[in-house]
Amino acid sequence: MKNFLTSLLTLWNQLGLNQRVSLIVATVAVIGGMVAVTFWARRPDYQLLYARLGDKDSAAIISHLQTQGVKYQVTSGGSAVQVPSDQVHKLRMELAGKGLPGGDGVGFEIFDKGQFGLSDFVQRTNYLRAIQGELARTIGQVQGVRAARVMIVQPENRLLLTDTGVRPTASVFVDVGGGRLELDQVNAIRHLVANSVQGLVADQVAVVDNRGRVLSEELRQDPTLGSASSQMRYRQQVEDYLARKVESMLGLVIGPGQAVVRVSAEIETEAMTQVQERYDPDGQVIRSQTITEDVSNTAETRTSGGATGVSANVPEKVAPEQAAARPVSTSEQNRKNRTTAYEINRTTTNVTRNPGSIRNVTASVLIAPRLVPPPAGAPEGTAPTEQRRTPEELNTLRQVVVNALGLKPVAGQPLDAIVTLQEMPFAAEPVAQTVETIQQETRIQGWIEVAARWAAVAGAAIVLLIFLRLLSRQKPEPVPVEVFAMPPELAARSLQSGQVLTADMINQLVRQKPANVGTALRDWVGTPASKN
Repeated sequence: MKNFLTSLLTLWNQLGLNQRVSLIVATVAVIGGMVAVTFWARRPDYQLLYARLGDKDSAAIISHLQTQGVKYQVTSGGSAVQVPSDQVHKLRMELAGKGLPGGDGVGFEIFDKGQFGLSDFVQRTNYLRAIQGELARTIGQVQGVRAARVMIVQPENRLLLTDTGVRPTASVFVDVGGGRLELDQVNAIRHLVANSVQGLVADQVAVVDNRGRVLSEELRQDPTLGSASSQMRYRQQVEDYLARKVESMLGLVIGPGQAVVRVSAEIETEAMTQVQERYDPDGQVIRSQTITEDVSNTAETRTSGGATGVSANVPEKVAPEQAAARPVSTSEQNRKNRTTAYEINRTTTNVTRNPGSIRNVTASVLIAPRLVPPPAGAPEGTAPTEQRRTPEELNTLRQVVVNALGLKPVAGQPLDAIVTLQEMPFAAEPVAQTVETIQQETRIQGWIEVAARWAAVAGAAIVLLIFLRLLSRQKPEPVPVEVFAMPPELAARSLQSGQVLTADMINQLVRQKPANVGTALRDWVGTPASKN
């Protein structure tokens, strides 16, 4: 250790002023770099605690962290808070117990404090505010939504309803930044709000983004398909559903991404009501039958002559023998009446057809050729070859598509007329190459992250190596040999003025800097004599 310190001291004495300053600066730079790297490596690993916070929630969370003495970082303009990764879950549970973050607006916590003496109007208003706040918080959790506000309009509660056709409506404002929500997400927001308010339907919910675009206009239901936009939207939905149905099935057979299906559907857009009444005279049925039967008997007695006048009309007693001798006429009459009512068989058909039925469907299918892997003895990196399918295989796939779409070809109609299936190579990259590219990009990203961590260490090491390299190239300063012929006074002045030394000072120089004197002697011996 003593020899090492002596060598360092000797090396320090051999250096000039500029070299000493450079060495000091380089040493300070290296030590500072190492200290910075050490502090950077020992700093805590911060992880996101909450993001997309409002000013009120952000201030409350930061106040809680300061009270607990937890280190934190505020990013994204104050809307995101980061804490050490080992305390994220603990702090989230603590903040959840305090009701943080509460989100923009008020929720049902408005009813946590009892308030007496409030009118019914104020209670209903608070309830409406609570629903709006809870819905806004829920919608804010949807991916792509930075903030949301919900406005609900409910009809006034009256004892005597004057207009029963008034329905509740709602408007939703979403802040999506520079992005855009998918139709499925917009539809989910509409149904979320509609199912949270009594009597509200999804078509009465309007969704508007921060760019002023009405996102819910394309999702309004039109059962009658009265407008051209609703007809085109319904047709697109039907075609997309059928195309996805066939593509998902073919993807399991020939591989994902190896088939492209496009379906064209003809939609019935007219509503029709048909009433048909048909009679069948052969199918008679007795409805009612009435039978009436009359029987009448008549007896008449006749005499042969007699007096006329009053005496003839006055009854007189006749002896029984005489009465029996008179002629008697008897008549009997029978009558039957039958009334039968028949009901004719009648069939009444009432058919109502709403628009939206599918009249005709055609499909076009493109499939990629089969890829055959290289043989076992092929060199590494050999690309697979394409192999065409036989006509029988293509016809089988075509029949599968026809059955999947539920098509029923007319007798004598070829399948090519309704489903066109062609095999041709795709211009897109194969799936294997795409996956390999993604994996390679992931590996490169990992390497970049590792390199970023050790960049400071590598920089400090490079600076140290450069300094040592420059130091090794420095040579001791030569001492002129003319010092042997100068008196001591001149040597002292020459030492101060930067000129040669005297012979009396050479012994002291040899003792202090033997390397410099040796170098000077070697230079003097190796220098050729000058010609006078």
